[in-house]
Amino acid sequence: MTTDLEHELKQLIIDTLELEDVTPEDVDPDEPLFVEGLGLDSIDALELGLALQKRYGIQLEADSDETRRHFANLRTLAALVEARRTQ
Repeated sequence: MTTDLEHELKQLIIDTLELEDVTPEDVDPDEPLFVEGLGLDSIDALELGLALQKRYGIQLEADSDETRRHFANLRTLAALVEARRTQ
């Protein structure tokens, strides 16, 4: 089951990265965001990181192993936002 935050993050990913022909329903919260799954790359990661910082006030270190773990899939990303958001 998708939470409101997960749905919000799906839409943020789609809008930020201008993913045409992708709907929130297409994004499986357990599938990898990078390489497999959505097939995002490092440029997408930077753009997504900036969008998260702008929207939720989350500071991320680009080359950190911890950041890579948080970006593993939508659920781990939602857990990060839930834990760190400043709103």
